Amino acid sequence: METVRVAAVQMDVKLGDREGNLRAILDRIDTAAGAGARLVVFPECALSGYVFESRDEAMSAAEEIPGPSLGAIGARCAERDVFAVVGLLERDGERLFNACAMVGPKGVIASYRKNHLPFLGVDRFVDPGDRPFEVVEAAGLRLGMHICYDGSFPESGRVMTLLGAEVLLWPTNWPTRAEPTAEHFPIVRAMENAVYVMAVNRVGSERGFPFIGHSSIVDPNGQVLARGDGECEQILMAEIDPELARRKKIIRVPGLHEIDRIADRRPEYYGPIVSTLRS
Repeated sequence: METVRVAAVQMDVKLGDREGNLRAILDRIDTAAGAGARLVVFPECALSGYVFESRDEAMSAAEEIPGPSLGAIGARCAERDVFAVVGLLERDGERLFNACAMVGPKGVIASYRKNHLPFLGVDRFVDPGDRPFEVVEAAGLRLGMHICYDGSFPESGRVMTLLGAEVLLWPTNWPTRAEPTAEHFPIVRAMENAVYVMAVNRVGSERGFPFIGHSSIVDPNGQVLARGDGECEQILMAEIDPELARRKKIIRVPGLHEIDRIADRRPEYYGPIVSTLRS
Protein backbone atom coordinates (compact mmCIF):
# COMPACT_ATOMS: atom_id res chain seq x y z
CA MET A 1 0.00 0.00 0.00
CA GLU A 2 1.21 3.51 -0.76
CA THR A 3 2.20 5.83 2.05
CA VAL A 4 0.10 8.85 3.02
CA ARG A 5 1.74 12.24 3.52
CA VAL A 6 0.52 14.05 6.65
CA ALA A 7 1.14 17.47 8.16
CA ALA A 8 1.14 18.64 11.78
CA VAL A 9 0.63 22.41 12.02
CA GLN A 10 2.36 23.93 15.05
CA MET A 11 0.92 27.43 15.12
CA ASP A 12 0.24 30.41 17.35
CA VAL A 13 -3.41 31.07 18.17
CA LYS A 14 -5.03 34.37 19.13
CA LEU A 15 -7.44 34.19 22.06
CA GLY A 16 -11.03 34.80 20.98
CA ASP A 17 -10.07 35.79 17.41
CA ARG A 18 -12.00 33.14 15.51
CA GLU A 19 -11.84 35.00 12.19
CA GLY A 20 -8.09 35.58 12.38
CA ASN A 21 -7.42 32.02 13.48
CA LEU A 22 -9.60 30.73 10.65
CA ARG A 23 -7.59 32.73 8.09
CA ALA A 24 -4.38 31.24 9.48
CA ILE A 25 -5.82 27.71 9.35
CA LEU A 26 -6.92 28.12 5.73
CA ASP A 27 -3.47 29.44 4.82
CA ARG A 28 -1.77 26.46 6.49
CA ILE A 29 -4.08 24.04 4.69
CA ASP A 30 -2.99 25.59 1.38
CA THR A 31 0.68 25.32 2.33
CA ALA A 32 0.46 21.73 3.55
CA ALA A 33 -1.60 20.61 0.57
CA GLY A 34 0.87 22.29 -1.75
CA ALA A 35 3.57 20.13 -0.15
CA GLY A 36 1.57 17.00 -0.85
CA ALA A 37 -0.19 16.42 2.48
CA ARG A 38 -3.49 14.53 2.43
CA LEU A 39 -4.20 15.03 6.15
CA VAL A 40 -3.52 18.29 8.04
CA VAL A 41 -3.83 18.34 11.83
CA PHE A 42 -4.06 21.51 13.97
CA PRO A 43 -3.70 22.12 17.73
CA GLU A 44 -6.35 22.00 20.44
CA CYS A 45 -8.67 25.05 20.37
CA ALA A 46 -6.96 26.32 17.20
CA LEU A 47 -10.08 28.27 16.23
CA SER A 48 -10.84 29.81 19.60
CA GLY A 49 -7.81 30.00 21.85
CA TYR A 50 -7.68 28.34 25.26
CA VAL A 51 -7.07 30.52 28.34
CA PHE A 52 -10.57 31.87 28.90
CA GLU A 53 -11.52 33.26 32.31
CA SER A 54 -15.20 32.34 32.41
CA ARG A 55 -17.73 30.07 30.75
CA ASP A 56 -19.53 33.07 29.26
CA GLU A 57 -16.32 34.38 27.69
CA ALA A 58 -15.57 30.93 26.25
CA MET A 59 -19.10 30.52 24.97
CA SER A 60 -18.72 33.73 22.94
CA ALA A 61 -15.84 32.09 21.01
CA ALA A 62 -17.66 28.78 20.45
CA GLU A 63 -19.70 27.61 17.50
CA GLU A 64 -21.81 24.63 16.56
CA ILE A 65 -20.57 21.60 14.65
CA PRO A 66 -21.06 21.98 11.75
CA GLY A 67 -20.75 25.74 11.82
CA PRO A 68 -19.54 28.63 9.67
CA SER A 69 -15.82 28.19 10.35
CA LEU A 70 -15.92 24.47 9.67
CA GLY A 71 -17.92 25.22 6.53
CA ALA A 72 -15.12 27.44 5.27
CA ILE A 73 -12.55 24.77 6.17
CA GLY A 74 -14.61 22.16 4.32
CA ALA A 75 -14.72 24.36 1.23
CA ARG A 76 -10.94 24.75 1.32
CA CYS A 77 -10.53 20.99 1.81
CA ALA A 78 -12.68 20.46 -1.28
CA GLU A 79 -10.51 22.87 -3.28
CA ARG A 80 -7.29 21.16 -2.16
CA ASP A 81 -8.62 17.58 -1.89
CA VAL A 82 -7.37 17.15 1.68
CA PHE A 83 -8.69 16.35 5.14
CA ALA A 84 -8.19 18.53 8.22
CA VAL A 85 -8.56 18.03 11.97
CA VAL A 86 -9.16 21.29 13.84
CA GLY A 87 -9.58 22.03 17.55
CA LEU A 88 -12.40 24.36 18.60
CA LEU A 89 -14.93 25.15 21.30
CA GLU A 90 -18.25 23.54 20.44
CA ARG A 91 -21.56 25.09 21.48
CA ASP A 92 -24.49 22.66 21.72
CA GLY A 93 -27.46 24.54 23.09
CA GLU A 94 -26.44 25.55 26.61
CA ARG A 95 -23.62 23.01 26.68
CA LEU A 96 -19.98 23.81 25.88
CA PHE A 97 -17.29 21.33 24.86
CA ASN A 98 -13.59 21.36 24.11
CA ALA A 99 -13.78 19.56 20.78
CA CYS A 100 -12.05 18.74 17.55
CA ALA A 101 -13.64 18.16 14.16
CA MET A 102 -12.49 16.13 11.18
CA VAL A 103 -13.35 17.89 7.95
CA GLY A 104 -12.98 16.70 4.38
CA PRO A 105 -13.96 17.70 0.86
CA LYS A 106 -17.60 16.87 1.68
CA GLY A 107 -17.67 18.72 5.00
CA VAL A 108 -17.59 17.50 8.59
CA ILE A 109 -16.93 13.77 8.84
CA ALA A 110 -16.72 13.33 12.60
CA SER A 111 -16.12 15.21 15.83
CA TYR A 112 -14.85 14.40 19.30
CA ARG A 113 -15.47 16.02 22.71
CA LYS A 114 -12.62 15.98 25.24
CA ASN A 115 -13.30 13.37 27.92
CA HIS A 116 -10.56 14.09 30.47
CA LEU A 117 -10.53 17.67 31.75
CA PRO A 118 -7.63 19.20 33.70
CA PHE A 119 -8.11 22.22 35.94
CA LEU A 120 -6.56 24.57 33.41
CA GLY A 121 -7.69 27.20 30.93
CA VAL A 122 -11.06 26.71 29.32
CA ASP A 123 -11.24 23.14 30.61
CA ARG A 124 -12.26 24.61 33.98
CA PHE A 125 -15.55 25.69 32.41
CA VAL A 126 -16.47 23.20 29.67
CA ASP A 127 -18.70 20.15 30.03
CA PRO A 128 -17.08 16.69 30.09
CA GLY A 129 -17.19 14.81 26.81
CA ASP A 130 -20.26 12.62 26.42
CA ARG A 131 -19.19 10.35 23.55
CA PRO A 132 -17.01 7.24 23.41
CA PHE A 133 -13.76 7.13 21.50
CA GLU A 134 -14.16 6.05 17.88
CA VAL A 135 -12.16 5.39 14.73
CA VAL A 136 -12.90 7.13 11.44
CA GLU A 137 -11.58 6.43 7.95
CA ALA A 138 -10.22 9.39 5.99
CA ALA A 139 -7.32 10.05 3.61
CA GLY A 140 -6.77 6.30 3.30
CA LEU A 141 -6.13 5.96 7.05
CA ARG A 142 -8.02 4.74 10.12
CA LEU A 143 -7.87 7.65 12.54
CA GLY A 144 -8.65 8.05 16.24
CA MET A 145 -9.06 11.51 17.79
CA HIS A 146 -8.37 12.60 21.36
CA ILE A 147 -7.31 15.90 22.91
CA CYS A 148 -4.37 16.91 25.14
CA TYR A 149 -5.02 15.60 28.69
CA ASP A 150 -6.81 12.55 27.21
CA GLY A 151 -3.41 11.26 26.15
CA SER A 152 -2.19 11.20 29.75
CA PHE A 153 -4.50 8.21 30.20
CA PRO A 154 -3.12 5.22 28.26
CA GLU A 155 -6.59 3.69 28.14
CA SER A 156 -7.62 6.35 25.57
CA GLY A 157 -5.07 5.30 22.96
CA ARG A 158 -5.50 1.62 23.72
CA VAL A 159 -9.27 1.75 23.16
CA MET A 160 -8.82 3.42 19.78
CA THR A 161 -6.11 0.93 18.85
CA LEU A 162 -8.44 -1.96 19.69
CA LEU A 163 -11.06 -0.31 17.49
CA GLY A 164 -8.58 -0.44 14.61
CA ALA A 165 -6.85 2.95 14.66
CA GLU A 166 -3.65 3.21 12.63
CA VAL A 167 -2.97 6.80 13.65
CA LEU A 168 -3.76 8.51 16.95
CA LEU A 169 -4.45 12.20 16.33
CA TRP A 170 -3.60 14.24 19.40
CA PRO A 171 -4.25 18.02 19.22
CA THR A 172 -2.79 19.63 22.35
CA ASN A 173 -2.19 22.88 24.23
CA TRP A 174 0.80 21.86 26.34
CA PRO A 175 2.05 24.79 28.44
CA THR A 176 5.32 25.28 30.30
CA ARG A 177 6.12 22.37 32.67
CA ALA A 178 4.66 19.87 30.20
CA GLU A 179 8.01 19.39 28.45
CA PRO A 180 8.43 15.78 29.68
CA THR A 181 4.96 14.96 28.38
CA ALA A 182 5.74 16.38 24.95
CA GLU A 183 9.05 14.55 24.81
CA HIS A 184 8.06 11.11 26.07
CA PHE A 185 4.32 10.46 25.86
CA PRO A 186 3.95 10.43 22.04
CA ILE A 187 6.78 7.89 21.78
CA VAL A 188 5.36 5.69 24.52
CA ARG A 189 1.81 5.80 23.14
CA ALA A 190 3.09 4.89 19.69
CA MET A 191 5.20 1.98 20.93
CA GLU A 192 2.70 0.50 23.38
CA ASN A 193 -0.01 0.44 20.70
CA ALA A 194 2.14 -0.08 17.58
CA VAL A 195 0.46 2.88 15.86
CA TYR A 196 1.47 6.28 14.51
CA VAL A 197 0.96 9.28 16.80
CA MET A 198 0.57 12.89 15.68
CA ALA A 199 0.91 15.13 18.74
CA VAL A 200 0.19 18.67 17.51
CA ASN A 201 0.89 21.44 20.00
CA ARG A 202 0.82 25.23 19.71
CA VAL A 203 3.28 28.03 20.42
CA GLY A 204 2.84 31.58 21.69
CA SER A 205 1.20 32.60 24.96
CA GLU A 206 -2.17 33.62 26.37
CA ARG A 207 -2.68 35.57 29.59
CA GLY A 208 0.71 34.62 30.96
CA PHE A 209 0.57 30.97 29.89
CA PRO A 210 3.34 30.17 27.35
CA PHE A 211 2.86 27.11 25.15
CA ILE A 212 5.88 24.95 24.44
CA GLY A 213 5.52 23.61 20.88
CA HIS A 214 7.58 20.42 20.46
CA SER A 215 4.91 18.82 18.28
CA SER A 216 5.87 15.43 16.92
CA ILE A 217 4.98 12.66 14.50
CA VAL A 218 6.05 9.21 15.73
CA ASP A 219 5.96 5.84 13.98
CA PRO A 220 4.79 2.51 15.50
CA ASN A 221 8.36 1.62 16.48
CA GLY A 222 8.74 4.80 18.52
CA GLN A 223 10.91 6.54 15.94
CA VAL A 224 10.33 10.29 15.80
CA LEU A 225 9.71 11.16 12.15
CA ALA A 226 9.39 14.91 12.75
CA ARG A 227 9.62 17.19 15.78
CA GLY A 228 8.95 20.89 16.17
CA ASP A 229 10.97 23.33 18.22
CA GLY A 230 9.73 25.19 21.28
CA GLU A 231 8.98 28.63 19.88
CA CYS A 232 8.36 28.78 16.13
CA GLU A 233 5.32 28.18 13.99
CA GLN A 234 6.11 25.18 11.80
CA ILE A 235 4.49 22.60 9.57
CA LEU A 236 5.89 19.14 10.24
CA MET A 237 5.59 16.61 7.43
CA ALA A 238 5.91 12.82 7.42
CA GLU A 239 4.97 9.75 5.40
CA ILE A 240 2.66 7.24 7.05
CA ASP A 241 2.59 3.60 6.00
CA PRO A 242 -0.68 2.17 7.38
CA GLU A 243 0.57 -1.38 6.82
CA LEU A 244 3.25 -0.80 9.46
CA ALA A 245 0.55 0.05 12.01
CA ARG A 246 -1.42 -3.08 11.11
CA ARG A 247 1.50 -5.44 11.80
CA LYS A 248 1.29 -5.74 15.56
CA LYS A 249 3.68 -8.66 15.87
CA ILE A 250 7.24 -7.36 16.17
CA ILE A 251 9.92 -9.89 15.26
CA ARG A 252 13.31 -8.74 16.52
CA VAL A 253 15.06 -12.10 16.41
CA PRO A 254 13.01 -14.78 14.58
CA GLY A 255 12.13 -17.60 16.91
CA LEU A 256 13.92 -15.94 19.82
CA HIS A 257 12.51 -12.45 20.38
CA GLU A 258 8.97 -11.79 19.18
CA ILE A 259 6.35 -9.59 20.86
CA ASP A 260 2.78 -8.49 20.17
CA ARG A 261 1.53 -5.88 22.62
CA ILE A 262 -2.05 -6.40 21.45
CA ALA A 263 -2.31 -10.18 21.20
CA ASP A 264 -0.25 -10.67 24.38
CA ARG A 265 -2.65 -8.68 26.57
CA ARG A 266 -4.35 -10.38 29.57
CA PRO A 267 -7.56 -8.33 29.93
CA GLU A 268 -9.02 -10.76 32.46
CA TYR A 269 -6.61 -9.20 34.97
CA TYR A 270 -7.30 -5.57 34.12
CA GLY A 271 -10.60 -5.12 35.95
CA PRO A 272 -9.43 -2.36 38.33
CA ILE A 273 -8.61 -0.16 35.34
CA VAL A 274 -12.31 0.26 34.53
CA SER A 275 -13.60 0.22 38.10
CA THR A 276 -15.00 3.44 39.58
CA LEU A 277 -12.76 4.83 42.30
CA ARG A 278 -14.16 4.84 45.81
CA SER A 279 -13.15 7.53 48.29
